[in-house]
Amino acid sequence: MKSFVPLLLALAVGAGGAADAAAASSLHHSHAAAKAAKKTGKKVKAAKVAARVRPAIDYDGEAVNFDEWQAVRDFEDDMVTRDGFDRAQIDAVIQRARFVDSAVQLVKPAPPGKPKNWRAYSDRFIEPIRINAGLRFWNENADALARAEATYGVPAEIIVGILGVETIYGRDTGRFRVVDVLTTLAFAYPETPNRADRMAFFRSELENTLLLARKENIDPFSLLGSFAGAVGMPQFMPGNILKYGVDFDGDGIVDLRGSAADAIGSVANFLVQHGWDRTNTGPAVFPADVAPSLAWQPLLGGLEARYEPAQLDGAGVATHSALPDGRLYGLVDLQNGGDPTEYWVANANFFAITKYNRSYFYAMSVVELGRAVRLARGI
Repeated sequence: MKSFVPLLLALAVGAGGAADAAAASSLHHSHAAAKAAKKTGKKVKAAKVAARVRPAIDYDGEAVNFDEWQAVRDFEDDMVTRDGFDRAQIDAVIQRARFVDSAVQLVKPAPPGKPKNWRAYSDRFIEPIRINAGLRFWNENADALARAEATYGVPAEIIVGILGVETIYGRDTGRFRVVDVLTTLAFAYPETPNRADRMAFFRSELENTLLLARKENIDPFSLLGSFAGAVGMPQFMPGNILKYGVDFDGDGIVDLRGSAADAIGSVANFLVQHGWDRTNTGPAVFPADVAPSLAWQPLLGGLEARYEPAQLDGAGVATHSALPDGRLYGLVDLQNGGDPTEYWVANANFFAITKYNRSYFYAMSVVELGRAVRLARGI
């Protein structure tokens, strides 16, 4: 079993954490796998990743004795039993985790506000800064994008669209320590109707963070991300890094923070694992008009393609061009505030994008940004 104990030990000593250092030191001699990890050169590669990606955190976390909470102790017991961690090893992490109130505030549901407005939303993403950055990214990573398209069948423009919407190609990957925000949200999630489910999710992601750190032999506190714990250029949660992360540059590690190739391959793999159909090479969405009869309304909603073209036509949905036969589709509404709603018919590939973020607005912004960058390249 690999260990990130040496990294924890250095972290604890550097921070003046005598108790953490003692706990880490007691484990150091019991893990021969740490020596094996050095021989593979993986530790050197991980150090290079950390050196490339060192943005400063932008919050003041509060010191909280998380390890005194019963729910935290139960969580630690589960990790010892299920994942084979030493209890002191987990304690060394939890004792240093800090409570981040801003994360708690940011996950609270937004208060009722203005009606949804697709055009206002899209203006934030399909704009010159992202298009120009996307053009540079595509030019600099054309080989990796072409290889991902050939390997996974996901067009380069879709991958470029996702990375541009998520982080402007790594420009804004988040400045929260992942361990801090995940510990906070796992055990102090705000009072909401879905609190229990969300806490369970974040506890799972905290576990995944420590599993990831052990697997890659990295310091878990080196992982920085969003206020919800998403990491790197594509903003994968730690569990998705473990499930869908791809070492696309072949250096022996999955690095979504410093490797554009790994980010590209991982996004493509995620989409394929969530229903992307490489045989469907046409547009993901088709503009449509709807009949005044409103017979089409029951077709709205959901995040999957369920209807044949004849069903859409029978409900009064008319596309501006003929839909390819033999495939299923869904009806998508993009509300525009006080202006008329836009309607589109979407295929399974559009809905694969919604598995990345469960929003029609998000998926359409990915499609449109990718298209804008492609046109800027003159292809």
